[in-house]
Amino acid sequence: MKVNGETITLSKSVSLMEFLENSGYKAGRIAVERNGNIVPKQSYDSVMLTEADTLEIVHFVGGG
Repeated sequence: MKVNGETITLSKSVSLMEFLENSGYKAGRIAVERNGNIVPKQSYDSVMLTEADTLEIVHFVGGG
């Protein structure tokens, strides 16, 4: 699987939410694109990741 251009090996099939939590991401402060499509936040628990997936994860940063 690729995440933000880096190859990552999945040891087992996991939900997107589980992957994000295990990787230290805060679901409320990110947007996720999977294989070119934005994943709605309410789908994070039901989307199952595979080795063939490509994710782009974008952090929201506040500032002024």
